[in-house]
Amino acid sequence: MALEGKHTFGSIGDTRVSFVEKKIDEERKDFLKKLLEHNGFEVIVEEEKRKTEEEPQLYTVAVTDMVFNPTTYVFERRLKTFDGHKVTQDYWNQKSEDTNPHYWK
Repeated sequence: MALEGKHTFGSIGDTRVSFVEKKIDEERKDFLKKLLEHNGFEVIVEEEKRKTEEEPQLYTVAVTDMVFNPTTYVFERRLKTFDGHKVTQDYWNQKSEDTNPHYWK
């Protein structure tokens, strides 16, 4: 899922949340959960309902911080990687481990 400017929020169960990404696979869910928890956010994961057992399981990842907007946090460089560098757009999208601060080449 690409970073979007729109801040989406709602509820998971009885908890108000800011949605990070919806309908993502397990690998992406694990990456986002670890990264966000490393940055001090309380993460809530919800399994999406499947129509049949053959369909892959998808997930929704959200945080309890109501002002969290992934686009803002990435472009303002407010998130840190596991080794202390700043998260870039390519790092967030799992396209590159490079944390060079340039968004273009």
